[in-house]
Amino acid sequence: SVLFPGGLDCSISFVSHVLGKVCIHGRQKEILGVLVPRLTELTRADCIWQRICWRLVECVPDRWMEAVVLGFVQRAPGADVLSRLLGNLVVKNKKAQFVVTQKVLLLQYGHTTAVLQNLLGYLSLDSLRRALLLRVLQELLETWGSSSAVKHSPPEQQLYISKAILFCLSHLKEPEIQSCRQELLTSMMEGVKCHLDSSLPQLRRLGMVVAESISSKINTEGPVLKFEYEEDDETRELKSLLVQTPPLCVVPSLPDDKGEKADAALPLVPESNKKSQTAAPVMPDEESDAELDSDDDLIPYDMSEDKELKTKAPVYIRDCIEVLTGSEDVDKWEATVKALESLVRRNPAATREVSVELAKILLHLEEKTCIEGFVELRQRAQVAVLTMDPIPVSKYLTSQFYSLNYSLRQRMDILDVLVLAAQELSCPKFHGKTKHSGAQKPHIQLLPRSDSSKDWRTIVDERIKSKTRRFAMGQCHTELASGPNEFNSVAGHFFFPLIQHFDRPLTTFDLLGEDHLVLGRLVHTLAVLMYLAVNTVAVTAMGKALLEFVWALRFHTDSYVRQGLLSCISSLLLSVPAELLLADMTEELLETQSWLGDVVEKDPDGDCRRLALQNLLLMENLKKKLEAVPS
Repeated sequence: SVLFPGGLDCSISFVSHVLGKVCIHGRQKEILGVLVPRLTELTRADCIWQRICWRLVECVPDRWMEAVVLGFVQRAPGADVLSRLLGNLVVKNKKAQFVVTQKVLLLQYGHTTAVLQNLLGYLSLDSLRRALLLRVLQELLETWGSSSAVKHSPPEQQLYISKAILFCLSHLKEPEIQSCRQELLTSMMEGVKCHLDSSLPQLRRLGMVVAESISSKINTEGPVLKFEYEEDDETRELKSLLVQTPPLCVVPSLPDDKGEKADAALPLVPESNKKSQTAAPVMPDEESDAELDSDDDLIPYDMSEDKELKTKAPVYIRDCIEVLTGSEDVDKWEATVKALESLVRRNPAATREVSVELAKILLHLEEKTCIEGFVELRQRAQVAVLTMDPIPVSKYLTSQFYSLNYSLRQRMDILDVLVLAAQELSCPKFHGKTKHSGAQKPHIQLLPRSDSSKDWRTIVDERIKSKTRRFAMGQCHTELASGPNEFNSVAGHFFFPLIQHFDRPLTTFDLLGEDHLVLGRLVHTLAVLMYLAVNTVAVTAMGKALLEFVWALRFHTDSYVRQGLLSCISSLLLSVPAELLLADMTEELLETQSWLGDVVEKDPDGDCRRLALQNLLLMENLKKKLEAVPS
């Protein structure tokens, strides 16, 4: 019961039951949209109405508590208002405590940043609730630092948890930080390792930002952790959460006090500081001395006719090899790197004589000087060598991919070169002077997760458009250049050696273990090679091998790898003729269809679900197409 003004004692449990019943039946927005603003105004300066509001929510039955508490959290204009409306409800009621400290923060991730700010700000505004704030931070850090959670939860949930951690950190006071400093340091080290091991750039960046924030909190005076990453809107928003702006408490004042209040709001400046500020424009004596030493009176040399000395690049392939392997002349080395691609393409016969040796040199070539675009220049030269002599060079590169004593970067360089060369060999439009324009970039190199499904959707749309008959449309586009598919005879040399030894761990290279980033790149590479092999002789054998490969890895824990596997299925369905698919791989396709259904329903990654649904639609279209063909 509540004691009203005038000495009246009244129970409001009936009103609490009505409120809970209305909220649980889906009318939360309507009733709280009116109730919360009114209670906010009534509780602003009246402690009796605050007690009434506290009793109102405390008397809500547990089975309806979640809907009521969530409604208040979502509609309160700030943490201070929420504190006035709910009081210490989370301390008194176990159900409310579970909803606030567990369900909203750890089991759900669809709430807005404002809801998180309200919730964690509410926990920080009372000494009894601050113990819950510290406990929440500990549980959030445990989840953030769990390798299983990082692998199996969607990136959206990881972002949500990261925001909650930063809000908690912003509310911590110095004594609290010192008391849990060691726990924060341990959680930071475990969490940043899990995030940096991820194949997704977004998760790696999240780990870096949160680790930097924790480090800045626990090391206020010493050196702090610092990572190199490209800032975007997401990282800037996360960093801004660490800086809390205290809520402004507006205290009504008398009209006569306005001038005094304004003066009191200004920072107090000592008289000595005021004098120093007014004396600032006075020029010191040292400046006049500096004018005597000025060199403005010296007459500069006329260098307008000076010409830069340019080092001539070698004109023979063998001379390039000598420069790249043994020359100490840095200028000549730089000129050779810049000219090598065009020299290789102009001299195909000479390139074939030393193609494998040149490919080996380029694979191990390191930057001697700070040359602009070195990585791209080296990659273009590698692609040129591979396209001039595909079979020997592809055999060398694919064999080196599984060899010892190579860095992960070199192995991924091999995959990039194979993909770019396959694109050039398979598409006539790449031939000629425009084949390496600015638009031609190695898209396989980064493969951002958000664009993966879009790329494959584009592929499907283009294939559907090319196979759709249109009448009375006229000539809508120019004819594309035609030519032989040079990838036809070499597709197997690119594809099969890569797929053979993926399950054989080496001393320094384990694709099925910790090197899952390279495995993800390998899977995406195989998907692209499969797609480019359309209409080739080996396409059916490649499809069978790829389906077995996908089936062996279909339950991989890394979402980037699973995206690549689903892209492989897309390539398979688009490249292998439908008749051969059903004739040679009927059972495998039925099992794949069942697996794709499970992915659509259960996979935590949104891109994986979209790709799986797209593959199911492709299968359905193939089935309809075959049914329409008369027997």
